[in-house]
Amino acid sequence: MAGIARARFENATDVRPFGGGTGQMSMLDIDGRAVGRAVFEPGWQWSKHVQPIAGTTSCQADHAGYILSGRLAVRMDDGTEETFEPGDVMICPPGHDAWTVGQEACVVLDWAGYADYAKPVVSA
Repeated sequence: MAGIARARFENATDVRPFGGGTGQMSMLDIDGRAVGRAVFEPGWQWSKHVQPIAGTTSCQADHAGYILSGRLAVRMDDGTEETFEPGDVMICPPGHDAWTVGQEACVVLDWAGYADYAKPVVSA
């Protein structure tokens, strides 16, 4: 363990834009731990704006996050659905679609599922 560590999303060097100008995800690697901040603009939907990047039929990230602002709806592959609002802590296993609800951008901090989120799939 290196000791106390500090980082700011404003200084992130790993910024991954979503398709169609619908937001971006900023990644920090702080002391070997990945933390991401996603901004999902109104109209963003995983299946429209990230699926073409990820190359999977649904999001396969295992999220543990906190909603800072806006609203985010999530539908699991089995049809279960939940809408998250500011102040909610979110646990969302792999196998889902998600979209911004309303006309306010949704900002999410995620400390589990963003390390490879919105990274293009590289074929071997």
